[in-house]
Amino acid sequence: MDMNMTDPHLHHHHHDMDHGMDHDAIAESGGDGHEALSHLHNMPMTFYFGCDDVPVLFSCCIINSAAGMVMACVIIFLVSALYEGLKVFREVLLRKSQVRVRYNSMPVPGPDGTMVVETHKTVGQQMISLPHILQTFLQVIQVVISYCLMLVFMTFNGYLCLAVAFGAGAGYFFFSWKKTIVVDITEHCH
Repeated sequence: MDMNMTDPHLHHHHHDMDHGMDHDAIAESGGDGHEALSHLHNMPMTFYFGCDDVPVLFSCCIINSAAGMVMACVIIFLVSALYEGLKVFREVLLRKSQVRVRYNSMPVPGPDGTMVVETHKTVGQQMISLPHILQTFLQVIQVVISYCLMLVFMTFNGYLCLAVAFGAGAGYFFFSWKKTIVVDITEHCH
């Protein structure tokens, strides 16, 4: 389908969409809309380092000073580190709450033509159980935090981006060293 951008109907529709966006921005600002429109059209699309007029997640959270930027960076650093801790905590809880163990044995041909019995261990949770409900709740929190950190990174403010990155690194350093990987040397399947 070939779309001709000089078609007056398409141009009119594009103008209506822009006009609708202007009304939404004006309604949100509660005024004539010039301030809201300047935010819409002046969003940075490249990394920058600055402390003036930096929005963080909510319209009421605008950084306008070096002290505000430092405070925001500390909070974001801690949230990012705790996010890594939450991931490890969920893994530990999952390991502790694995309530159902099932063994399945099946004969398979061995390398020399004889039959060998392989046993597979399946570990899982019950769907309606307190551990699974807790895991589900923690999953929701983890997803919300991860998207908030992504949105902070998308401000393209270098200070905030570094706070997210270094917070994640610190969180990994302090929490992930406790993760253990159990390798079953009798395991034959990859």
